[in-house]
Amino acid sequence: MTRESIHEYFQIGTLQWMSYPGIASADAVKKIASDSYFDAVEISPIPEAERDEVKNLLDQSHLSVSYGAHAAQLQAGWNPNSLVEKERRYAQEQLQRCIDEAAWLGAATMSFLAGRWEEGRQEEHLGQLVKTTAALCRYAKLRNMSVELEVFDYDVDKRVLIGPASLAAEFAAAVRADCRNFGLIVDLSHIPLTHESMEQVVQILKPYITHVHIGNAVLDPENPAYGDQHPRFGCPAGRNDVTEVAAFLQCLRAEGVADKKKRLPLSFEVKPRAQESADIILCNCKRTLNAAWRRLE
Repeated sequence: MTRESIHEYFQIGTLQWMSYPGIASADAVKKIASDSYFDAVEISPIPEAERDEVKNLLDQSHLSVSYGAHAAQLQAGWNPNSLVEKERRYAQEQLQRCIDEAAWLGAATMSFLAGRWEEGRQEEHLGQLVKTTAALCRYAKLRNMSVELEVFDYDVDKRVLIGPASLAAEFAAAVRADCRNFGLIVDLSHIPLTHESMEQVVQILKPYITHVHIGNAVLDPENPAYGDQHPRFGCPAGRNDVTEVAAFLQCLRAEGVADKKKRLPLSFEVKPRAQESADIILCNCKRTLNAAWRRLE
């Protein structure tokens, strides 16, 4: 298997807003689209003044395009599982607008994350999240799109409902009961933050995984990169590097997620720090993935 390119098994991509946080969206998309290593790109909400240019670049690129609403959602505080119905409905409406933008830009999927929850009212929040997600899926289906929810931490940094793998599976099963155009994004960088093993997460969530992210995490609260900061591979105190990425790829292969017929997106979710070069950090990601792939038997 390892004599074959990893591109035969995954669409390799990166997150535009994470890889190039300090430059214009159009410039970031142009850099990624000009790199033949990439089969895919994930874009965030694009400033209105740049939308035409970004669309033009994406139309030229022959890249598979996904759209992540995370940054806008976190900044504005949209809570799709709020128990206050007016707030839940508002979050749904904003995410529907993201679907509209994603469709116009040519994206096949729109992804988001769960909102904060109150201790002791988990099931009520879960019901609200299922309601929102099902509505988004129905809205996206009219545009021939899918919806994805990314699994984040529940008690370290983002502190959102989804969350533990067992709850993520319960949630995904409830949505899939009525909406087939739904899936989960599993991120290697979030797994240490959920206090779970990659084997456990992949085994539990494999029926629902439609997208994969890889990245790093730091669990030392005294370290400036602590939490969901997506530091580079090889950074001091980081939990994921070549060995862990190789083990994750092995899990994905063993559980049938790495599949030539599926070719799911596998994207880097790694962010350069202020003193680091974005171009070098992105090359670091590619070297790490290539080295990990070579380790598989």
